[in-house]
Amino acid sequence: MDPAYDPADVFGGARAGLRRALIAPARYVQGPDVWDELGRYLPLAAGARVALLWSRGGEARFGLRLRDALAAAALEGMGVRFGGECSLAEIDRVLGRLGEAGAPVEAVVAVGGGKCIDAAKAVAWRVGVAVAACPSIASTDAPCSALAVIYSDDGSPAGAERYPDGPAVVAVDTSVIARAPARYLVAGMGDALATRYEARTCVGNPEARSGLGARPTLAAAVIAEACATTLYADGVAARDAAERGEVTAALERVVEVNTLLSGIGFESGGVAAAHCVASGLTALPRVRERALHGELVAIGLLAQLVLEDTPDDARRVAGFCAEVGLPVHLGQIGLEPEARADLRSVAERALTLPFAANEPFPVTVPALVDALLDAHALGVEVSAQAGDAPYRRLRAGTAPADDGSSRAVGPSREGPPR
Repeated sequence: MDPAYDPADVFGGARAGLRRALIAPARYVQGPDVWDELGRYLPLAAGARVALLWSRGGEARFGLRLRDALAAAALEGMGVRFGGECSLAEIDRVLGRLGEAGAPVEAVVAVGGGKCIDAAKAVAWRVGVAVAACPSIASTDAPCSALAVIYSDDGSPAGAERYPDGPAVVAVDTSVIARAPARYLVAGMGDALATRYEARTCVGNPEARSGLGARPTLAAAVIAEACATTLYADGVAARDAAERGEVTAALERVVEVNTLLSGIGFESGGVAAAHCVASGLTALPRVRERALHGELVAIGLLAQLVLEDTPDDARRVAGFCAEVGLPVHLGQIGLEPEARADLRSVAERALTLPFAANEPFPVTVPALVDALLDAHALGVEVSAQAGDAPYRRLRAGTAPADDGSSRAVGPSREGPPR
């Protein structure tokens, strides 16, 4: 199939200001040991033969368990190795592997992190079959969206593809999520927290549009609000549970926020400056290699709130981020405030994205640079008051890995805030 699909062609147009639209995954199930019942859910969307897309580490950790779950339902699972980058070259390579298999598959099941899941969406769309998402970490809302972020082979963002449908099945096994490094869960909180504030901006600006090219629905706005309410109430307790490897009520609620609520909230509620800044930051290799998506969104959210002149919200967000272990100032993601050329390049890239226009006023490069610097100053102040022990502790044992795996690293080497 032709991957060139734009929902704005369907839901947007001259009368988009009068149209509201919402998209969501067809089926979502979450709980401990859900993957053991995968064979009960997949037949709702697929036939007897499916492709399991996973990394080498994902196959080693989950392969036997998932194959047994499929076999118990008389389903055949064909394993395909994911190379780690959701690039056009990797998508073509996976398509080639499916073509070599002989018998066609009737669904693509992604087992891993956001890049693996996005690659599965792209492959499934091209083959013309359903996609199912089995996230092994709760660091992004990719499992519940109808889009894939495409990267170049070196890991820099290269664009995005949108699809008419979200995943047919999303199966979130919280026993798996609880055993993953807690840093991933916390990064997902940064992404999900921004959902509330970006949707609020889009709802308040009558000219703003969601990712569907239409106005946000009331449902999306309420869901986005619930993201922040739940995180403020349960974020720290959920992080603590993840650090212990335990499934608790707080962890269950935060996993649902990070995955389902944020997925619906951002796609149908709209995004604004926070995600623009996060994308702009990925243009710098040292930042891209050091931070997860949700960690960059947290920095972007602080810049957005400064830009929008909402100091009480900015301080509350900074306090939450410091308490839970998200970065709150530029030094924590590998940037220095004195590096004005780098900050300008971040702002320039951020403002190439169309959703910068969802802010209710024109955003300029100088204004965005100033917002980044003011947000940095606030973050340094809050970090000095609250301490950065949670931030350092979460980074003591993991390095960014969006395919659902992690690798051991030494203690954090960040210097003092500047």
